[in-house]
Amino acid sequence: MNSFDDMPQPPAQEQPYPGESDEMAPSPRDRMADYTGRDLLQGRRALVTGGDSGIGRAVAVAFAKEGADVAIAYLEEHDDARETAKLVEATGRRCVLLPGNLAEPDHCREVVAQTVAQLGGLDLLVNNVAYQQNANSLTEISEEQWLHTFAVNIHSYYRVTRAALEHLPENSAIINTASINGLKGNDHLIDYSATKGAIIAFTYSMAQSLIKKRIRVNCVAPGPVWTPLIPATFPADKVQDFGQQVPMGRAAQPDEIAPSYVFFASDQLSSYYTGEVLAPIGGVTLPG
Repeated sequence: MNSFDDMPQPPAQEQPYPGESDEMAPSPRDRMADYTGRDLLQGRRALVTGGDSGIGRAVAVAFAKEGADVAIAYLEEHDDARETAKLVEATGRRCVLLPGNLAEPDHCREVVAQTVAQLGGLDLLVNNVAYQQNANSLTEISEEQWLHTFAVNIHSYYRVTRAALEHLPENSAIINTASINGLKGNDHLIDYSATKGAIIAFTYSMAQSLIKKRIRVNCVAPGPVWTPLIPATFPADKVQDFGQQVPMGRAAQPDEIAPSYVFFASDQLSSYYTGEVLAPIGGVTLPG
């Protein structure tokens, strides 16, 4: 058993959306403190959407430890974003902070333009930003919520990727974040699950579309992960039980998920992988 198994189960808690890492109990493991890089991404330039906290923070720090400069796009969680930048810069790599609403088409294009301008190019794109809101039935999901969930979770992936393709050279990599909910559905996250299923199909399609350009496109579809999105979007009683339904009996920590992104980003590790979905889901088995 590793140290992740010793993390205490979260008590009941809630936060205003989009949530902050420092307000979570227990604090998430999202700093890659025990991770040692091997220069797998030396000299690469990466854009990570939703990079201020959670999986995005862990990925940004892991990429930096592997030698990449990183730009992180996020909504308005400035304290979390500054902490992520501090962690990246402690590795000796650059970190560019790009706040704003990725539900807006112009901002999706702007984060790519700013990444290229400030880092001198773009080699790795991680589409990771996400929005969710718990609802007991489809009739509880308003038109506004449905459209916003799609705008953030899948439309931003299309828009950021489309803008990035102008700059991505051969041997670049695109990594999309889906979810176990995109693989099997979730009756309390209907709109979110629909977008995550769309991300998986988008990954399959883009992998085929870009293979002749030597750009690999893959997807990570985690199970429950302890990130600020959970206390910010779930009722307190659901937070208290979060992750207990999987065979491992607990939610993952972001530090456990980030190495999957390093794997897909590195030509040394995954040069023959494109159109794949890697699902770290705590022992859940799925048909097919």
